[in-house]
Amino acid sequence: MKRKLQALTVLLLMGVVKLPLEQRVTQNLRAQHLLEEPISSGAWATMGQSGLAAVLGGLRGLFASILQLRAHVEFTRVNWAQVDSLYKAVTLLQPRNESYWDEASWHMAYNAAGFYLFNRDQDQKRTPELRGEYYHQHVQRGIEILQEGLKARPDSSRLWERLADIYDRRSYEFKKAGDAYMKSVQLGGSNYALHFAGFAYAKAQDPESWKKAYAILRSEYDKGRSTPGLVEHLKNVEMYLNVPREKRIKDAMPVPKVPQKMVGPLR
Repeated sequence: MKRKLQALTVLLLMGVVKLPLEQRVTQNLRAQHLLEEPISSGAWATMGQSGLAAVLGGLRGLFASILQLRAHVEFTRVNWAQVDSLYKAVTLLQPRNESYWDEASWHMAYNAAGFYLFNRDQDQKRTPELRGEYYHQHVQRGIEILQEGLKARPDSSRLWERLADIYDRRSYEFKKAGDAYMKSVQLGGSNYALHFAGFAYAKAQDPESWKKAYAILRSEYDKGRSTPGLVEHLKNVEMYLNVPREKRIKDAMPVPKVPQKMVGPLR
């Protein structure tokens, strides 16, 4: 098995060296109609897992890695539609690999959305309103990818936390963010996920979320796990819930070191 892997590695390296020449030859053959066009990433995606399993068998992991590399090339070209299409195929090939779902959503909700929101010099043809709309569309696409991934990996604390991050930092749906962070905590997520759940609930607009925030943050405070962020959000929910002054924490409201300004989507 080890020798087979070594041989496969050598073949892949040789392929990288010969790639430019082979690409030129391939283009000439297709121009002369002597070679068919390759199956597109979109076509791969429509085959379904059972079809791919039948066609590729044990090579699905290898093909997923190759398509991921190709997606990175399209990322450097700022070709977001192709990045999304390629990752659809990658996640279809390897639905249990949470890193692929994570990367796919990151490209859409952060890289693509951020490009349309901030890179005005590279995107002068679109109006601010249109760029704002594209921002929202790609953030939503990032959410959809993680929701699809969680159908395959509902046990993934990592994917629940990434979904919470997007709700919290990109779409500003704080109640959903708190719920997703709590799901991550229940599945053994990162140490700070519980704090982030409390912060998200504190930023929501409904009393039920504030009660959840207060329960989480006050418990963490009483355990000696206080941070400036925890104190700030806890004092806010104490005010929102009209907690009696004698029951409020004695800490002063932290003063931000740098003026805080949240950059939201263009509208």
